[in-house]
Amino acid sequence: MNINLSDRVLRLPPYLFGKINQIKLELRRQGNDVIDLGMGNPDKGAPSEVVEKTKEVLDDPKTHHYSRSKGIPQLLREVSKYVEKKYDLHLDPESEILATIGSKEGISHLSLALLGPGDSVLVPAPSFPIHIWSAIIAGANVITVPLGETHEAFLEKLFSTYEMLWPKPKMILLNFPHNPSAAVVDPKFFEEVVRFALKHEIIVINDFAYADITFDDYKAPSFLTVPNAKKVGVEFITMSKSFSMAGWRIGFCLGNPQIIKALEKIKGYYDYGIFAPVQIGSIIALRDHWETMPDHYASIYQARRDVLVEGLNKIGWKIEKPKATMFTWAPIPEAYQKVGSMRFAQFLLYEADVCVSPGIGFGKEGEGFLRIAMVENEERIRQAVRQIKKAMNNTSPDQVLEKYSDQFTD
Repeated sequence: MNINLSDRVLRLPPYLFGKINQIKLELRRQGNDVIDLGMGNPDKGAPSEVVEKTKEVLDDPKTHHYSRSKGIPQLLREVSKYVEKKYDLHLDPESEILATIGSKEGISHLSLALLGPGDSVLVPAPSFPIHIWSAIIAGANVITVPLGETHEAFLEKLFSTYEMLWPKPKMILLNFPHNPSAAVVDPKFFEEVVRFALKHEIIVINDFAYADITFDDYKAPSFLTVPNAKKVGVEFITMSKSFSMAGWRIGFCLGNPQIIKALEKIKGYYDYGIFAPVQIGSIIALRDHWETMPDHYASIYQARRDVLVEGLNKIGWKIEKPKATMFTWAPIPEAYQKVGSMRFAQFLLYEADVCVSPGIGFGKEGEGFLRIAMVENEERIRQAVRQIKKAMNNTSPDQVLEKYSDQFTD
């Protein structure tokens, strides 16, 4: 029987990072020791007390029931206390906070709640795929705005793009610290965004997934700390990186009550809430570890960043150290620029046993770059650099062009 798929599914391209994972697993089955720097998948576990509390409550059958889609009240209250301690933000637990199955799910369902055919959204480019495809799945149009060299230049381009469009975009979807480029902003950036949004009545969403993974004394500002920010938008935070709880799939949407209500309504049709033991474990993390664990994980990533960037620069790359995220956004070495990020990523995977993400996977603005995730320990990263050096010494750019295609293939 031939299954006729929806136009919505047919419009979606193959998920590049799923393809990369498939090839990586196949190489490992063949006995290759692939060093995986491709996906931003934390290799450290959650705090031990969080794990123990979660195990404990698993024994209570009551925690096996359906949960509230928006999150249990105790957790929402704990999130309210957390953001007050951390950012001096005062949020009502019932109307201004909602638990999500990670920020990716939250943004996807929020796009369904706020966007539809005829609407458009402004998104920085390059972009984490869901920031574009969540809007497209909802039937909306996406207008990408190149990040540029400075956030001042990006803001100027963002605002001028809005002014020249008709009908006017309904939403701006931001993501700072930024994935994949690791670009950062200062508080004045969000002040300008809020001022513009108030003037033009445009919704602002900030994906703040990398809030705590910051380096060299840089502290990432929260969009919501700007006066009147709650009038125009929301911010997503997550347990994934700050508390190394990525697989637990829990995050939060914070801010504007109308937007929160819209997301709550659509989630009510889609899910029965996050498994209660995961929510209870998150309470322990937020209550008892908010001051220590995010800094602990950030220090681990900073040490790895230094090893990776310094190691690659020693073998001829030209990379600046990022101030945030778990990624290095690395320009392909000049001699290999002509092969493109897709071919170069395949070359590293097959001939250096190092998995990275090609920049083109984040949009055309990502071409010429690789996103390298700092999710292996320092010794493994040193080994990756050695293997990359050896592969580059043994293979010319012309040989890479000849051997690999501009698509990820088996």
